[in-house]
Amino acid sequence: MLESLNDKELFADEKDFHIKHKNFYITERQIEVLSRYDIDINNYNNIESLLFDIEEYLNDSVEDAPDLEWVSESLSEFNYYNNTNK
Repeated sequence: MLESLNDKELFADEKDFHIKHKNFYITERQIEVLSRYDIDINNYNNIESLLFDIEEYLNDSVEDAPDLEWVSESLSEFNYYNNTNK
């Protein structure tokens, strides 16, 4: 099984590591997707306002944006597991 895997499958991509941006964490891959939709993370100081605007965009848009939906879901999940008192 291991012989058929290539290096890309064995090691995490740097674009998938979370980096701190102001008061929240985001990946380079998520930033790339957001920039395709002209969403500039530098305009946001917290994850909640970013998520709100992403959801607004998704609700108002007539086109499907599965990559933007993925960003919203992954940011929400990361925020829940890292910032919710359990």
